[in-house]
Amino acid sequence: MKSVTQLFMMVRDRRRPTPIPPTGPQLRRRSLPAAVAGLLALVGVALAPLAGAHDRDDGGHWVGTWSASPQAAPAATPINGQTVRQILRTSLGGERVRVRFSNAYGTSPLVIGSAHLALSTGGASIATASDRTLKFNGSPTISIPAGALAVSDPVKLDVPALAALAVSIYLPGNVVPATQHSLGTQTNHISVPGDFTGAGTLAASTTQAYYFLSGVEVRASKRARAIVALGDSITDGFASSVDANRRWPNRLAERLQASHGKSRLAVLNAGISGNRVLHDFIGTNALARLDRDALVQTGAKYLIVLEGINDIGIPGLFGLAAEQVSAEQIIQGHRQIIDRARALGLKVYGGTLTPFEGFFPGYYTVAGEAKRQAVNHWIRTSKAYDAVIDFDKVVRDPSNPTRFLPAYDSGDHLHPGDAGYRAMADAIDLGLFRDDDED
Repeated sequence: MKSVTQLFMMVRDRRRPTPIPPTGPQLRRRSLPAAVAGLLALVGVALAPLAGAHDRDDGGHWVGTWSASPQAAPAATPINGQTVRQILRTSLGGERVRVRFSNAYGTSPLVIGSAHLALSTGGASIATASDRTLKFNGSPTISIPAGALAVSDPVKLDVPALAALAVSIYLPGNVVPATQHSLGTQTNHISVPGDFTGAGTLAASTTQAYYFLSGVEVRASKRARAIVALGDSITDGFASSVDANRRWPNRLAERLQASHGKSRLAVLNAGISGNRVLHDFIGTNALARLDRDALVQTGAKYLIVLEGINDIGIPGLFGLAAEQVSAEQIIQGHRQIIDRARALGLKVYGGTLTPFEGFFPGYYTVAGEAKRQAVNHWIRTSKAYDAVIDFDKVVRDPSNPTRFLPAYDSGDHLHPGDAGYRAMADAIDLGLFRDDDED
């Protein structure tokens, strides 16, 4: 039997000293109101430097603008003293930026010898005037313990919304990247040996995986918030055009920017291809990764959930009889996601499961379709979610509702193509986020 990765690849051909107050007789000689006024003035002097620092940070807060959920590498590619340049597209802009790196699945410390951030000009090239050295608490290097993450110090860089960024890291040792985001639709670059983090371009091989890079954050207005999309390959954007940013979360970010001119809303993609609600497969199951990948994302306020089709189809495809689950178990998993998200103050929107008839033999069954219909009926009618996004209704073929509309089908009958992803994003009511995106 072919490996999971092979099967997915088959259907894809992605941071004055304060004056001393008067004391004793000196203070007693003053009237009480004068003394209080004097002390308040001194407090103001003492706090002025702090207020100035805050103002220099624009009075806002940090919000994630891009994310890629970490997962255990299905097939590790050794990196031996090389530079990895990784390309991403922002959703929300800002003038200060910091970057997150993850060693979530490593079994030993990850040493980053140097790291840079710049605006991408395409391929492995950057706008050198925009190049910024990333530091970690003032140091240009860091060792990230196994299972941990690290966030860089902020750098000043005017990053527009929907801009292409390049994050370059030099890994000085012989590294087998146990933590990555695989099966992406973005070309990234691995150089010949050497530190080329600040180089204008690279002589490099290519990969569609993200290594250790898990997020980028911008300093944004106080009202800025993030929408997190939790899902599987359909949220990850599998089968969309490579390097084109045509996943439905990308399109949602574009709509927000176009609709409001200067949106306060970021969109963070927390999709993992092959992900399931209740069992591990490609990536840790959604219930286990929920906090890390979604609920504690910086600035998160909204969560869109599109999970469950792989809980239905994967056991049959791979003969995992012990992992067969009922519609009721999938629904219970969704309820757990809702309860945990609401406990942290997020609004939670449920996406209906899209059609899957015609995918690999064993993935679709009549019994599996009955589970999908039961889960979708619950999403639509239970009022458990704050709102419903009916992705299924948008992309299914009205004359054959167990299948994709051909115009929206990538050709594998499970994943949308670019037009299908666009239709999914266009179906999302932007009014769901209006409380944070209107003056």
